[in-house]
Amino acid sequence: MKRHLNTLFVTSEGARLRRDGQNLVVIVEEQEKGRFPIHGLKGVVLIGRVSTSPKALELCCEHGVTVTFLSESGRFIARVEGPVSGNVLLRREQYRRSSDPQACGSVARSVVLGKTLNQRAVLRRALRDHSDKLDVSARASLEEAVVRLTDVARRVQREQDCDALRGLEGEAARIYFDVFDELILVEDEAFRFRGRSRRPPLDPVNALLSFVYTLLTHDLRSASESVGLDPAVGFLHRDRPGRPSLALDLAEEFRPWFADRLVLSLINRRQLTARDFRVMENGAVLLSDEARREVIVAYQERKREELRHPILEETVTIGLLPLLQMQLLARHLRGDVDIYPPFLWK
Repeated sequence: MKRHLNTLFVTSEGARLRRDGQNLVVIVEEQEKGRFPIHGLKGVVLIGRVSTSPKALELCCEHGVTVTFLSESGRFIARVEGPVSGNVLLRREQYRRSSDPQACGSVARSVVLGKTLNQRAVLRRALRDHSDKLDVSARASLEEAVVRLTDVARRVQREQDCDALRGLEGEAARIYFDVFDELILVEDEAFRFRGRSRRPPLDPVNALLSFVYTLLTHDLRSASESVGLDPAVGFLHRDRPGRPSLALDLAEEFRPWFADRLVLSLINRRQLTARDFRVMENGAVLLSDEARREVIVAYQERKREELRHPILEETVTIGLLPLLQMQLLARHLRGDVDIYPPFLWK
């Protein structure tokens, strides 16, 4: 459980991963740039034009280290892993509950409630910490969004139907992203946010959000497999070939306070500028190689920060939270706890 910061990200264009004994070695331009003992890794993420040797893949699979391939923009391409481990009885219970409307609704309700309350917490924190930088109109918009999200959260707690909960999640997302631009404090037209665009992202803010969401989903997918759950079988997100629905479910409660605030921090502290993005012929906006590396460093540094878990009442690093939340979900599926308790940020 302590080894939660052990994901190796390889981003250098043209880099190659090879095996040397029980080590993974990163080669760039025929020179060794890094050597990593396999027993110290849990996952490897290869971004962009990065290759790996069959022997390196074999070593990873032998030791339960998952290798994930992402495109330059952070889009998931493929995942290579060894034999599936974990408790088959736990997975059977996961499949049973995901197919049972009432049991499925119970988990989905917790996820949507966690996401909505965390969205509200992000807006409240902005009102508290940056009130001097917000004009009257911006403050009014944020305060109104807080009231509306409170109403959505109240309705979520009374709802059991999965389709209705998906509708409420969508309503909360619209309220939240309608005022997201007010959280961007830099005076730079390149970072104006006019709405969520995904495939492809059409502006720098959406490019950042999509990339960080991909990194977060990778961590949650690895966490689900670590506790013996099937990452493809979710509760809020419908099953679809190739979709890690369970990882996407729990990512919802992490997105506002972790991913979104990381993106806002990178923009508001001017760690990234318009020069860190490039526009493709189809209008897609992508991060530069150097910008991707900077985002990954910031992402990993944020995971080292500590906070107090409201359920476990222990101080933990943020990087450990995906595993802890998946363990709480597994305990719920086993019947050890009545409901799945989402992580609520304060």
